[in-house]
Amino acid sequence: MNDKQPRGIALLPILVFLVIYLGSGIYYEYISPPEGGMGFYIMSVVVAFMIALVVAFIQNPALSFDEKIHACAKGIGDDNITIMLFIFLMAGAFSGIASEAGGATSTANMLLNVIPHGFEIPGLFIIACLISMAMGTSCGTITVLAPIALAVANSAHLNLPMCIAAIVGGSMFGDNLSFISDTTIAATKTQGCDMKDKFKANLWIALPAAIATLIILIIVCMKGQSVGLEHYDFNLPQAIPYFAVLIAAICGINVFIVLGSGTILFLIVGLLTKSLTFDTAFSSMGNGVSGMFETMIVTILVASIGSLMKEYGGFEWILQKVRNRAKGKKGAKLGIGLLGSLMDIATANNTVAIVMAGPIAKDIAEEYDISPKETASLLDIFCCVWQGIIPYGAQLLIAAGIAKITSISIIPFLFYPFLLLVAVLIAIAIKKK
Repeated sequence: MNDKQPRGIALLPILVFLVIYLGSGIYYEYISPPEGGMGFYIMSVVVAFMIALVVAFIQNPALSFDEKIHACAKGIGDDNITIMLFIFLMAGAFSGIASEAGGATSTANMLLNVIPHGFEIPGLFIIACLISMAMGTSCGTITVLAPIALAVANSAHLNLPMCIAAIVGGSMFGDNLSFISDTTIAATKTQGCDMKDKFKANLWIALPAAIATLIILIIVCMKGQSVGLEHYDFNLPQAIPYFAVLIAAICGINVFIVLGSGTILFLIVGLLTKSLTFDTAFSSMGNGVSGMFETMIVTILVASIGSLMKEYGGFEWILQKVRNRAKGKKGAKLGIGLLGSLMDIATANNTVAIVMAGPIAKDIAEEYDISPKETASLLDIFCCVWQGIIPYGAQLLIAAGIAKITSISIIPFLFYPFLLLVAVLIAIAIKKK
């Protein structure tokens, strides 16, 4: 049997993954970029993890093949992993039908019509915050709002990178807090805490950063000049389900009930407003679920790799390093944040980063008596920070592609992610327990 002594070599599968995924991304993004493609998405994250899983199986000769299969099955069959997979399915169906029903566009346009003259950029930030909390996806929010931000910038003669940055920042705020976000699901389920508890822990850090961002944007707008916006058409009934889901989630209603009710609401509203038929409704739900398949496969692969690395002593090695360097609970919290940050910078996917870092973070938290809700919050926040900044992440690449600007040009105006990093570091420094 495996004695589970600390072994750094047990982390080789992750190193192999990073070399393959990050290496190919850098090559195709900066050395030999494909025409019309995003370099960091040439290499499938699933394929990279499959290769890493093969490496994990080859390691640890003390375990037989059947014992390794059993270890993987235990990791995949964990209650939190199973719940996570089911929630991903329901979140996919919800996002699919919501998009097809016109809910996101109507909600965004309705909010745009109430933006006071001269405060277009702060208004875009607030709208992105609300839409992302309701949709549970930063990429989806950016896809919906970036064309609107482009139109706003052109019609009101505003700084385009700043408008796009406001959308990106707001989308990361909502994605970090939303009850139906895959990052929230991953963070809470890997740590075994309730979503409402993680939401409260997150809010005390994210809200001050959002308020500070809003103040900066307002000051910038007051110094500039703009012309009035045009009127945007919207359908109020199509926006109602989003607000209903948002309110229900904040009230702490079970996420399965929230997602199921939201899906039914959009079906009813879509049929009544004729934005949906039964055919398009069910096909859109299917497309939404299909869009979650990669995330689900990655979750299964990471759970398997994590189980094998743990059996070989990889997690114990990381814990040993944290014990040697962390000076108490604050040092352990910084260690958790650094772990999530490095995973996200390497993978350019905050959900994948959280799933990878989650089991190790949980062990660190138990060692230093850090609550599950705080651990989940720290993981989600640090991953959110870097996902909103790295120029090769999906968020900035999508935003830059729609706006026809470079992702690098957006970074100087990303006030929210940088302020969120400051806020979380201050929170760690000043919290006594």
